[in-house]
Amino acid sequence: MGTVLSTNTEQLARMRALPKAEVHAHLEGCFEPHVLAQWAQEAGIALPRPQERLFEFAGLADFLHFLDWACGLANTRDRLAQLSYGYAKRLADSGAGYADVIFNPTHWDAWHGRLPAMVDALDAGFKAAEHDGLPPVGLCVSVLRTQTGDAAAELVDQLIAMRHPRVVALSVDGNEATAGRTGPRFADAFAKAGAAGLRRTVHAGESSGPEGVWDAIHLLGADRIDHGVRAIEDPALVALLVERQIPLGVCPTSNLVLRVYPSLQDHPVDRLRLAGVPVSLNTDDPVLLGASLEGEYAQCQAAYGWNDDVLRAVAQTSVDASFANPDIKRGLRDKLARW
Repeated sequence: MGTVLSTNTEQLARMRALPKAEVHAHLEGCFEPHVLAQWAQEAGIALPRPQERLFEFAGLADFLHFLDWACGLANTRDRLAQLSYGYAKRLADSGAGYADVIFNPTHWDAWHGRLPAMVDALDAGFKAAEHDGLPPVGLCVSVLRTQTGDAAAELVDQLIAMRHPRVVALSVDGNEATAGRTGPRFADAFAKAGAAGLRRTVHAGESSGPEGVWDAIHLLGADRIDHGVRAIEDPALVALLVERQIPLGVCPTSNLVLRVYPSLQDHPVDRLRLAGVPVSLNTDDPVLLGASLEGEYAQCQAAYGWNDDVLRAVAQTSVDASFANPDIKRGLRDKLARW
């Protein structure tokens, strides 16, 4: 496993107080182990590993396989609402004021062919959370990288027909290394989504190199790149990200745990920032990877010597890069200015 720096209680408390947003987190990565164990027991399904080692993964492929297993247990409206409410609570506990959260319908077997009902169930949990004073959350609905272009187009047609106010963006995720180049396959679907007013966020530059980031920009019209860290390997690509100010939703702990980089010292987030690329810090799959939003900020502060101005700038990027409405962004910027 990669090396994750330890942080002290005072650092974490200060980073919790930093106003910020989260723009790269997967609902599939927010299952608490005791909840999964309870649901599995109720369904008469064996855990893949003992509960205390449930989140020990051999690599990205093992991790993605586990996501499918976990999502298969969330087969009722109440369970989905419980999950979405729990994410909003986690967000508040980390001091964030908004999040764009990703979910991929292909992972959720019980909801195949029932996307409107699934979105309504998630929306019920998020509405209850907002009613209780927890942060608002937007949904980014994701295409799986191994799907066909027709399947992606069908998803976009559904999202356009639904016009659900909770849905803010189209996404694409999955293992780049095993799926190969997929940008051309999804270009039409992403163009249609953009024309209909959906924002576009694209996983790229994680398990593949810079080529996926080029495709995300040129073929998919990405408003934001999820990960994107391997752009550092191509100076021309870094220059393009700077020129167009395309933000990266970076997840350092995820990249270490899933062995994209061996340590924070090797991780390029600070080099990208210094080059002028807009970067934000995020948890990716927080419960499954043992990450917290305040922990990401505290670790980077310790590893790179970030002062308050840098921390404020990275938090500002998280707000600017989010798909929150203007009032939410304005409120967070005002709080950040007073931090």
